[in-house]
Amino acid sequence: GHGVTPTFVCSVGELDLGYVIVGEKGTSTFKIQNTCPVTLQYSLQLDSLSAIRDEDQHKIPSPLQTTEFVGTQNHNGLSVFSIFPTEGEIVAGETQDFTVTFSPDHESLCCSDLLKVVLFGKETAHVIHLKGAARDHPMFVEGGVPLDASDESLAVIPPELLQEALAGSMMSCSRFKQKPVKSILLVLECFEGESSLAPARAELRVGSIHTQFASKKGLEFSLETPPLLQQKGFTLEATKGKVERGRVKRIGVSWVPPADCRVDDPLLVTALLTLKCDVKETYQILLMGRVVSAG
Repeated sequence: GHGVTPTFVCSVGELDLGYVIVGEKGTSTFKIQNTCPVTLQYSLQLDSLSAIRDEDQHKIPSPLQTTEFVGTQNHNGLSVFSIFPTEGEIVAGETQDFTVTFSPDHESLCCSDLLKVVLFGKETAHVIHLKGAARDHPMFVEGGVPLDASDESLAVIPPELLQEALAGSMMSCSRFKQKPVKSILLVLECFEGESSLAPARAELRVGSIHTQFASKKGLEFSLETPPLLQQKGFTLEATKGKVERGRVKRIGVSWVPPADCRVDDPLLVTALLTLKCDVKETYQILLMGRVVSAG
């Protein structure tokens, strides 16, 4: 006889189902092709439903465990993601289609899970990272770092800069008649060199979510930009506009350090972003520019 190593090809390693309105569903598909000469017996298992994971939650977490892929799940006790089919066989040379459904029952930007492809009931042969975001209203803002997000997402920001941004956020809130619902930090860095500094660039993304229910109003956005913003070298490509359903508007942001800007001395300027659709939401955008020493 001949011993055969089970082999297959999966079309994805990560599956992002994007934004879905709470109470609605989003779907996406992927494929698995059997590339070995024997029939593969498979099962697909969500990490959020794993009995082993439930046992691990009662253990003391290891400080070396820095990655956690199972995020927000539904309040009704069900996983926010589901998969069909969950088990079966794939004949040699054949391809099986799978459908992942994202069904959030409350708002969260941190929905995620791990989907494991298990062969013959014992070997985890492939892992797919599932993620998605749920909103109560058909609009969203991306880009930068949400200051009310989890510690993991803030790990890329140096603690001293994060502390300064949070302090600036609290101070600037007093300027606005209506308190922003969320704060987003956008960091623009220029690297000091022998030649003149090239502008630092970043972007905000304002999106209108496709929904099953007809909306009479489209999404409109506007940015309130104080004079100090231009004085400190910040430029926005757009300050107002409209976004069609299912579309995303990219707003480019650039920063040229003023002549008196010093290395590692960040500038912090605040702008107010307003979204209008079925409701009105405001976001506090903290623009932080700093010059970083190339050495």
